[in-house]
Amino acid sequence: MDLQLKDKVVIVTGGAKGIGEAISKTLAKEGSWVIIAGRNEADNKKAVKEIEAGGGKAYSIAVELSVTENCKKVIDETIHQFGRIDGLVNNAGVNDGVGLEKGDPERFMESLQKNLIHYYCLAHYALPELKKSKGAIVNIGSKVSVTGQGNTSGYAASKGGINALTREWAVELLPYSIRVNTVLPAEVWTPLYEHWINSLPNPAEKLASIVSRIPLEKRFTTSEEIANTTVFLLSPCSSHTTGQILYVDGGYVHLDRAIS
Repeated sequence: MDLQLKDKVVIVTGGAKGIGEAISKTLAKEGSWVIIAGRNEADNKKAVKEIEAGGGKAYSIAVELSVTENCKKVIDETIHQFGRIDGLVNNAGVNDGVGLEKGDPERFMESLQKNLIHYYCLAHYALPELKKSKGAIVNIGSKVSVTGQGNTSGYAASKGGINALTREWAVELLPYSIRVNTVLPAEVWTPLYEHWINSLPNPAEKLASIVSRIPLEKRFTTSEEIANTTVFLLSPCSSHTTGQILYVDGGYVHLDRAIS
């Protein structure tokens, strides 16, 4: 299927590693210009180089997105370099373990800055261009927004906020034909996930326990599977889909995880 994304300009935050990297590379395969925005310049440039080596087109902007002014910088630089914005993928964030008991109000606010506020800022600053292109926004969420996890209030609040903003923006932007959706992963094997597993006392045992509770095929979702759904939602091929929260999780959230 031709997703009709050739030469479209799409910003992907946190687009150099993990799920973001998979989204960037999938967009590049469809012929899009991929704008990778994230704090680590070396990671960004590495991802751009790999995309270009595969015949794709990419550009990187090294910024700390928790700083509001930097979100405007991403939008301004993209417009300066490419003259348009057709899509925005809000993906960057971190499950930072700021809990109710093991945390404090200041760290909670910082977690919101790292995981939620820049979603709003980027969408706000990109809106004039998205109106022109009748573009699309895809937010990357988390199962934590609906299942809870424990000891991660900041991240959970942020991801819950993302679900709410997806529906809110979808309504507000109906007059401009701008579609807004969220892709909600559960257990996805990424470098950050691997780091977390290996930090536990019995990583192999914990990993086996998690995999056993994923209904479809008893395996992790791949970053590429998240990317495929994300890119489809950016595409005109999903032209009548908006305000949706799509669970790409092998049935983890909604199916009985005790199924044998």
